[in-house]
Amino acid sequence: MKVIYRDKEMVEASFEEKRGKEAFWHTTAHVLAQAVKRLYPDTKCAIGPAIEQGFYYDFEFSFPFGEEHLGMLEAEMKKIVKEALLIQVYEMSREEAVSFMQERGESYKLDMIEHLPKEETISFYQQGEYAEFCAGPHISNTCHIKAFKLLSIAGAYWRGNEKNQMLTRIYGISFPKASELERHLKQLEEIKLRDHRKLGKELELFTMIEQGPGFPVFLPKGMILKNILIDDWRKIHQREGYMEISTPIMMERSLWETSGHWEHYRENMYTTVIDGVDFAIKPMSCPGGMLVYQSKPRSYRDLPMRLGELGLVHRHEKSGQLHGLMRVRAFTQDDAHIFMTEEQMISEIQNVAKLIDEVYAKFGFRYEVELSTRPENSIGSDEEWEKATDALKKAMDSMDTVYTINEGDGAFYGPKLDFHLRDSIGRTWQCGTIQLDFQLPQRFGAEYVGADGKTHRPIMVHRVVFGSIERFIGILIEHYAGKFPLWLAPVQVKILPLAERFHSYAKEVSKELSNMGIRCEIDERAEKIGYKIREAQLDKVPYMLIVGQKEMDAGEISVRKRDEGDLGSMGMQKFIRLLKVESEE
Repeated sequence: MKVIYRDKEMVEASFEEKRGKEAFWHTTAHVLAQAVKRLYPDTKCAIGPAIEQGFYYDFEFSFPFGEEHLGMLEAEMKKIVKEALLIQVYEMSREEAVSFMQERGESYKLDMIEHLPKEETISFYQQGEYAEFCAGPHISNTCHIKAFKLLSIAGAYWRGNEKNQMLTRIYGISFPKASELERHLKQLEEIKLRDHRKLGKELELFTMIEQGPGFPVFLPKGMILKNILIDDWRKIHQREGYMEISTPIMMERSLWETSGHWEHYRENMYTTVIDGVDFAIKPMSCPGGMLVYQSKPRSYRDLPMRLGELGLVHRHEKSGQLHGLMRVRAFTQDDAHIFMTEEQMISEIQNVAKLIDEVYAKFGFRYEVELSTRPENSIGSDEEWEKATDALKKAMDSMDTVYTINEGDGAFYGPKLDFHLRDSIGRTWQCGTIQLDFQLPQRFGAEYVGADGKTHRPIMVHRVVFGSIERFIGILIEHYAGKFPLWLAPVQVKILPLAERFHSYAKEVSKELSNMGIRCEIDERAEKIGYKIREAQLDKVPYMLIVGQKEMDAGEISVRKRDEGDLGSMGMQKFIRLLKVESEE
């Protein structure tokens, strides 16, 4: 079945399309609001948008609303769906809209109307007795919502400001088919099992502390994992001709004014005052990269110049938005900045795209590419934006790379390619990005001497592969459900002696493995072997080696593999070759 969706311009889309999902979920949010108003008429409605996975609606209830009330709301929503209410759109003048909302006591809707531009037309969508001030779009009839589920509730400040009223946010999901909802709910259960916050604690990878909300603390095993990623990043970038740099974590205000961040990104920056001068902790590394470029005169022979930096950056995220390693206030960004001539643009963009593809392939990630174009708050001329956008398109087209256009979502200084990787259970994550920038070199007055002896302006690429190493680790934890492949596992082998008298042999085995660069631990606890095996399985260690009298006498080890069980006895050299082959694969 293909359901048709319409906004006030009568645009059509199916549920499989992004705008179709948005219309479907947004309409379901209105059905939820209608159900709330039927059951609790004095409730005030705030906002109810579609989000990446479903929708939410914020309400101000006159009583303590809890999850025990969700069942009653779902029952009322089913009635509304069965009523097959046609959704109609009409417009009101500002005065009519204000009067309409005042009569109903909808103070949050009034606040939204007051913040609209004076010339903007105010549209309303109506289904049955329920009408709401809304920009749309919506589906044509409530009857198309065949399956839905209210998932959870949370607190949310009005407009995200802690000084405003705390509202109740209800999250939900809906689909045109019951089978799609059933599949989605199974995926949510799988997501709970893979939650990186839960596994990060169980596997002793990282922790979050009260004294530093949003500032993750990596534990020893987590640091092993982080350093493996960093070491691999360095090898690849050295091979590709990048020079690694390190720039200050904090620089004075004038730098951020020149870069444009003080004007366009100030609310996300941490600041302080030193000797009467404003300073900001860097939210990104690009101005520092620009200073390195300008540290001495440059020639066309220096270009392309590829500067890589594993920069610790800080961004002020609201407390309600923090989420494990996925949304933090401090993270390591695997940033790089490439300075180049106009003739080098396409080849450099393609080189970065190939590097991103290589890295993601190591983890078994598929990905999709999105080209984001000029936003409203941009800087630079139309000609520069057109040239930059065209270069990104040509680079992808010549590689036969499929991409979608995301209108108006580029950086304020230039268009970008975003790489959305897809994990093992089908979720997408935006990690890698390639941003083409004509503006920062202009703002900093960057130059190079061309072959003609004249000065020219370089063009700049901003790019990341992991994005945030912390966030990438969170994605990897959930992608693998904590069962890291051998090359990535913080502990690759756990040695399990059957009794204390075999500890010395276990240490000999450990030393031999360590000398070959294999990460191993010995479980010397006075526990039964079955218990030790179960514990090693819970720790998701790839290999377990059991050593007792038989193994010690033969100079061998009994090998168990995480998901395959007993592999039998073998000599150390054979086992080491097995690990080497698996790591290389």
